[in-house]
Amino acid sequence: EVQLVESGGGLVQAGESLRLSCETSGFIFENYAIGWFRQAPGKEHGGVSCLTPSDSKTFYADSVKGRFTISSDSAKNTVYLQMDSLKPEDTAKYFCAAEPGPKCHLLKLWASLNNDWGQGTQVTVSS
Repeated sequence: EVQLVESGGGLVQAGESLRLSCETSGFIFENYAIGWFRQAPGKEHGGVSCLTPSDSKTFYADSVKGRFTISSDSAKNTVYLQMDSLKPEDTAKYFCAAEPGPKCHLLKLWASLNNDWGQGTQVTVSS
C-alpha cells in the first residue's frame, strides 16, 4: 500500500524558509515520480514541484522557480521541499503524491486528476 506522510509546515513571515518532508512507504521509491502540490483556501490543488528519484530530474511550477528546491534521500525514501523566500501567496496546505513512472511533465494534469490526497501540512506565510 502506497503511503505518504507530509510534515514540516508552519507559520513564518515573508522572506523566511521552511523545509517540508514527504516520508514514503509501500512502493519502490526509485520507480516512482514524487510530486508536491498545494491547495490554497477556495482553490483547486495545483502542482508545485516534482522529482523522479531514479534520474534526479526535477520540475517546478513557474511561481516557485528559483525559490523552492526539491530533493530526495533514497535511503530514507523521503522527498524534501526546501522553500526559501516565502511569500504570502505561498500560503496553502501542501501535499505530496506518488505515481509510477516518469510523471513530472504531467504535474498540472496530475494535480487535477488525483483524488487521493493525504492529510497534508499547512504552510502560512504572513506579510
